[in-house]
Amino acid sequence: MRHITIGILAHVDAGKTTLSECMLYLSGQIRKLGRVDHKDAFLDTYELERERGITIFSKQAELKMGNLGITLLDTPGHVDFSAEMERTLQVLDYAILVISATDGVQGHTRTLWRLLKHYNVPTFIFVNKMDMQGTNAEKVQAELKSELSDGCVDFSSQDLFEELAMCSEPLLDEFMESGELTDAHIAQAVAQREVFPCFYGSALKLDRVETLIQGLSRFMCERNYPDDFSARVYKIGRDDRGSRLTFLKVTGGCLRVRDKIEYKAHGGDEAKGLLIEKIDQIRKYSGEKYEIADVAEAGEIVAVTGLSSTFPGQGLGGE
Repeated sequence: MRHITIGILAHVDAGKTTLSECMLYLSGQIRKLGRVDHKDAFLDTYELERERGITIFSKQAELKMGNLGITLLDTPGHVDFSAEMERTLQVLDYAILVISATDGVQGHTRTLWRLLKHYNVPTFIFVNKMDMQGTNAEKVQAELKSELSDGCVDFSSQDLFEELAMCSEPLLDEFMESGELTDAHIAQAVAQREVFPCFYGSALKLDRVETLIQGLSRFMCERNYPDDFSARVYKIGRDDRGSRLTFLKVTGGCLRVRDKIEYKAHGGDEAKGLLIEKIDQIRKYSGEKYEIADVAEAGEIVAVTGLSSTFPGQGLGGE
């Protein structure tokens, strides 16, 4: 099964967690649609998050779209917790940038856009809250093109192929030859950050989120990973029993329970040399719950126990 990690990013209150809930619901991962204002969102698992109605810690959820396995990372939108958000960018294959139709491109949206460019993350855009009075898709689309990139293309446009052809030479050549474009070539342009597919809808009303999901499925490319083990740590946490958890993405080969990992401890100097520690447990989290696994394949996001001195941003193995 193909496995892709997608991060959902936004300026605070754009509806990022609501979109995450909606995607989980439509993919059959949750039976009841939670809401931030009702304090029962699947991914806002900490009491303070439910109390304040904001995401503070990045969370993950697993869902399936046909033959595609997706890890969805919901990140903090509030600027006070942007360091937590930025750490997750290192492990993303793709991002969904959520923009409020009523507010358009805001200051923090521009910051997120610069970071996505810095980390070279291919990005889809979902313009949310289109059910609100006075929203205008054409006006927002013009703002996306002027404020973010000319490559922002409304994928509901009747002139889609013509617009896409303006984004890259290969797409232009293909369009001039055949008058249309293949999904594979569009997906390639998205992966190379030449095209940023834009979708419009309302997560709260479940409106056109299915179209976004179909767009993700059609226009994402699977990454090729090396055979030798490598991983990137993006978060350190603790479970309710106090066990130390290292959240990481496997970026090559695979990771098995009882594998010995050799790495430099956080803050350790060269004189102390390297630590060698054994992986005790591999957990695949979705919301508050997790499944125990014997192995984590390349492309998967997991939490492991047994590593005592890892730190966010650290590379393991080939990384």
